[in-house]
Amino acid sequence: MNADWPLLSLTLWTPILGGLAVLFTGDKGDTQGVRRLALVVSLATFILSLFLYTGFDSSTASMQFVEKHDWISTFKIYYHLGVDGISMPLIILTTFTTVLVVIAGWEVIQKKVSQYFAAFLIMEGLMIGVFAALDSIFFYVFWEGMLIPMFIIIGIWGGERRVYATIKFFIYTFIGSVLMLVSLIYMYYQGDSFSILDMHTLKLGITEQTLIFLSFLMAFAVKVPMWPVHTWLPDAHVEAPTGGSVILAAIMLKIGGYGFLRFSLPITPDASRELDWLIIFMSLVAVVYIGFVALVQRDMKKLVAYSSIAHMGFVTLGIFIVFQIWSNPANVAQSGAVLAIEGAMIQMISHGFISGAMFLMIGVLYDRMHTRQINDYGGVVNTMPVFAAFAVFFAMSNAGLPGTSGFVGEFMVIIASFHANFWYAFLGATTLILGAAYTLWMVKRVFYGEVANDNVRALQDLNTREFIIMATLAVAVLVLGLWPAPLVDVMHASVENLLQHVAQSKL
Repeated sequence: MNADWPLLSLTLWTPILGGLAVLFTGDKGDTQGVRRLALVVSLATFILSLFLYTGFDSSTASMQFVEKHDWISTFKIYYHLGVDGISMPLIILTTFTTVLVVIAGWEVIQKKVSQYFAAFLIMEGLMIGVFAALDSIFFYVFWEGMLIPMFIIIGIWGGERRVYATIKFFIYTFIGSVLMLVSLIYMYYQGDSFSILDMHTLKLGITEQTLIFLSFLMAFAVKVPMWPVHTWLPDAHVEAPTGGSVILAAIMLKIGGYGFLRFSLPITPDASRELDWLIIFMSLVAVVYIGFVALVQRDMKKLVAYSSIAHMGFVTLGIFIVFQIWSNPANVAQSGAVLAIEGAMIQMISHGFISGAMFLMIGVLYDRMHTRQINDYGGVVNTMPVFAAFAVFFAMSNAGLPGTSGFVGEFMVIIASFHANFWYAFLGATTLILGAAYTLWMVKRVFYGEVANDNVRALQDLNTREFIIMATLAVAVLVLGLWPAPLVDVMHASVENLLQHVAQSKL
């Protein structure tokens, strides 16, 4: 489907150009004007992304809203955009979350206001570019480009150890990305095209596929992040400002899962099948081991950061469990494979809502008391009852409470895992216990009991701005938890097409 007007380009470039406009406005004049301009740009981008949803044809797996123009003709590199049922929900999640981040930083950010909001808007456009690019070099430019604003956000507005966190974040992500670039160049010389869709049809031997798969794994595993390359994430979260933590958890981690679906499975299907045991092992370690690590955290941000690693383990488990499902002779309909991928996708969107809410919740407390240590709180419900109600709701969602979005994706992946191996499902299901343990134990120590000290006693409940943010996310979590069908319908044709392609490519 070709749009009559370049909707994808508008959605991509509006936040980038708007961010530059915000940056050039500077802080010399009216900072409120800067904030308003940033909000208008983020809202305009979100509205444009909604047109993608309303104009999307969910009955086809073909790329839609396609745009293709010459960029670097010598190497056959194109400005090539398009979306399907896998990428489109992630674009909407990106634009939705950015609006909330702009509102969340409205009063909190007082230093370098224009630079702060400009960095988030530019990063929004770059992340949309990652999800929309159909040329692999174009994808790589956005993939690397989005590191720069996040590096700046943590480095300028971060905590005391922000320099250490930014360097660690950059080194981890950059090394994996370089290996991915080498594979993209190799495939260009094999197929004379940088088009991602052309790479899907490229015939590669098992040795070539294995090397390419491992290079992709280095890039995408760091982004997810998977165990054992996860150690950069807690440091980045702890040192990042609240908005940076929200974008990291809600969007940037999902880019790793998207990479597996867009590159690893369709380009290297045989290597993915041969090495699925490795990804399943790493995913289950993340679910179980990292869950126990989260239990002992004293910093609320670190606890939620480790929780994110555990929950993203469900995404990679759902993506790679499909090969085990296909190899089980007891499966006749093979519907479990579709369930696994769709469960992984729903888990990505759900985790975006819930993790974003959890970090915003911690940000509200930090803005008032300037500490994230669990032991510094206690009895918050006595002074902030409305906030506590939201916090308990999001905590229950994080623990997988039925009726919330946190339950849907995990449940689908667990059910799909039964089609492959009982023990995969059993170990995966431990997250429902561990998630409840570390999340609700944090809630008990922070919110319940007697008022712990005078600082807690002086706390004020949510203001109107904070209430709007929390209520919006609560509605999103409830709607997806109670009615996931619209999201499933959008992705279903694309997921089935992906699985059909991978199945046909098996050796």
